[in-house]
Amino acid sequence: MDLTQGTQEEKNIRAKKMMLWFGIASLIMSFAGITSAFIVSSSREDWLAEFQLPSAFTISTVLIVISSLSMFLAKRALRSGERSRVSFLLLLTLILGVAFIVSQLIGFNQIIAEGYYFTGESSNVTMSYIYLIAALHILHVVAGLISLLVVIYNHFKQKYESGKMLGFELASTFWHFVDLLWLYLFFFLYFFR
Repeated sequence: MDLTQGTQEEKNIRAKKMMLWFGIASLIMSFAGITSAFIVSSSREDWLAEFQLPSAFTISTVLIVISSLSMFLAKRALRSGERSRVSFLLLLTLILGVAFIVSQLIGFNQIIAEGYYFTGESSNVTMSYIYLIAALHILHVVAGLISLLVVIYNHFKQKYESGKMLGFELASTFWHFVDLLWLYLFFFLYFFR
């Protein structure tokens, strides 16, 4: 398909989707670089090979998977014209996203309770990487929450309908990406020592 064909609105839609995918590709490369550095650093003498991820990280993983499901169901409900169901599912996704961040912060407190800080005398390179990876992901979840708030606002202003839901689709794609990214990071940290 020729990307220069179509109405101005169709070109605009394609451009916005392409920009999102370029952004997602750059995030994938960034996190690939960080996890590669993690792997390279694991050969250091001071590397903790027997660390435990905080239990709160497991809870946050469950929360973010459920939030992805609720976002999927909200999109499906929008296509079916079930506005009240969309409202409930969008708000549920928002609450689960905030709960994910709270759970991550609890995880940081669990790491601190074990005596590991991000920097300073009580820091360790392994735990510093875990802090960095989780904190960078939290920043992207915050971006997802902001886009979700915009979608909720626009939904209540009745700007979306079955055939007109670009903003909703973009936010949904980004939300699912952030969820999949955390699954990758969680299992990477869980299995790679």
